[in-house]
Amino acid sequence: MVEHITGMLALIGVLSLLCQWLGWKFRLPAILPLLLCGLLLGPGLGILDPDAIFGDLLFPIISLGVAVILFEGALTLNFKEIKDHGRMVTNLVTFGAFITWACIAPAAHWLLGFEWPMALLFGALVVVTGPTVIVPMLRTVRPKSNLASILRWEGIVIDPIGAILAVLVYEYIAVATAADPTTHILFALGMTLLLGFGLGALAGYLIGIALRSNVFPHYLKNTAVLTIMLGVFVGSNLLQEESGLLTVTVMGIWLANMRGVDIADILEFKETLTVLLISALFILLAARLNSTAMLDLGWGGVGVLVVVLLVARPLSIWISGIGTSLSRADKWFLSWVAPRGIVAAAISSLFAIKLEAIGVNGASSIVPLVFLIIIGTVVIQSLTAGPWAKFLGVKADSSQGLLLFGASKFSRELAKVLTAKQVKVVLADNNWDNIRQARMANIPVYFGNPASEHAENFMDLSGIGRVLVLSPYRQLNPLVSFHFQDLFGSNKVYGLNNADGGSARHQLSESYLKRLCLFGESISYAKIASYMAKGAVIKVTNITDNFTFEHFKQRYGETAMPLIYLTKDQKVKIISGTEINELPVGIELISLLPKEAQEQDIIQRNLAEVTEHEDANEQDDSGETVANT
Repeated sequence: MVEHITGMLALIGVLSLLCQWLGWKFRLPAILPLLLCGLLLGPGLGILDPDAIFGDLLFPIISLGVAVILFEGALTLNFKEIKDHGRMVTNLVTFGAFITWACIAPAAHWLLGFEWPMALLFGALVVVTGPTVIVPMLRTVRPKSNLASILRWEGIVIDPIGAILAVLVYEYIAVATAADPTTHILFALGMTLLLGFGLGALAGYLIGIALRSNVFPHYLKNTAVLTIMLGVFVGSNLLQEESGLLTVTVMGIWLANMRGVDIADILEFKETLTVLLISALFILLAARLNSTAMLDLGWGGVGVLVVVLLVARPLSIWISGIGTSLSRADKWFLSWVAPRGIVAAAISSLFAIKLEAIGVNGASSIVPLVFLIIIGTVVIQSLTAGPWAKFLGVKADSSQGLLLFGASKFSRELAKVLTAKQVKVVLADNNWDNIRQARMANIPVYFGNPASEHAENFMDLSGIGRVLVLSPYRQLNPLVSFHFQDLFGSNKVYGLNNADGGSARHQLSESYLKRLCLFGESISYAKIASYMAKGAVIKVTNITDNFTFEHFKQRYGETAMPLIYLTKDQKVKIISGTEINELPVGIELISLLPKEAQEQDIIQRNLAEVTEHEDANEQDDSGETVANT
């Protein structure tokens, strides 16, 4: 028996990894292979029975897992960022969420016969979308950057908001079921809200103070926050049953909005934890589904799915879009893209177990209906969103924006020039000081590893089509390069040749070096950094019929370093290769001019002035010589 349980746990871990890899490989939301895997192992083949394996531990495992998921989601809810991402996002996560809820709950009541409390709970559960399903879909569809940004930020922000709504509805149902007297219901619900908001805010504030004061050593910070969060969750539940989920959600929101508290490392740690946690949890939840549960929903379940797709979402978009600059085509596209994800599945399964335990009618139908909505929205919209975007004319043109990994002084100066030329640029770096200086220059940034799971969900790559690896991190550069070659294609990622000298064990492989010719084969990060330290500048030069690239080389000498050029139709061309002999006319050339090139420019200008003066000293029409003043 022990060997069987051990084998099942190992199998779940291996299959979780495999499903995540399949989602990445085929550009699909990982939730799809996870769901299929759970259904196959559970109701399909009968191999995996979570209740038999975990017994009484299943409920605590799911409960703690959902707490971690909600806490991580709440850490991303920064109120400033909601304001920064436009009126449409703000409307969608407030009015839009309420409209969606108000449409879906009556549909569950009238089409499936759910009692009103259960219908309201179901409506709250399927309000959320989530970045784990939105981001892979956006990569495949590639809509216009403003639409991609709206959908991405809606998915990020609405996770904790929808979770709070669902938790509040659940708390009311649980309290109302447990106690008949109205005063008892109001007292219990009041205690839940008081503990949730009061204890959550207090715990968030105290952890924020501890982080800001460096109470924990760096290596203990992430572990301490996770442990304290779980302790607060359990403590809240002991003080008032089922108040813990609201408490940890409020706790995460407080931390996310507290000034002077850096939660980037915590988010990165939680991201690693939740990838495995969510994957394993979702396989377990899918394996618990009854093989006939979805079929038993009948046409009523299909009707609810139709309301979700064709009524709730379009109504939410068109009302939220009032007063915005979105076109009709933009709104029609947004009306079709709202896949549901892991948060809905995890919370619904947890609530179903709890409500069944206290004998609430209809609790057993919640999970299959939520899974039906997840499968329907993800599958249908994944298959049709691309053609729909093309039909509406909202697909993005070839993305000309650049992601620069490495936010050194050179990268910041290059980003300033490109931004001034209306080219979208995002700087990514692990060095906080570099990121801080880029932010002060109003350059869009991402602090962290751009190849991380967190970056996939939260780094805005809308409008970005190519990557320039300009960092000094030799171990991380290949990882970032290969990651974005898989994402954009091998011909869209450029890197510097940093393998300048050293023993063979420190050299990069030939297969990697063949991909590195950014700005020329002899150009390395060390060379650029040396030029910048000695006063190099980035300059924009118009290459014309009268001033060709040959004139440019004569003017600035051999040390001038051409970087990028912009064509007349605003196409961005990266200069790479072994040697640049010629460039077309009619372009704007962006180049790095070391100190020597600037001095060469001064010499050439002085020679030109001398020539002009000599021409001025030639005889005029009367044969007299003009005086050289």
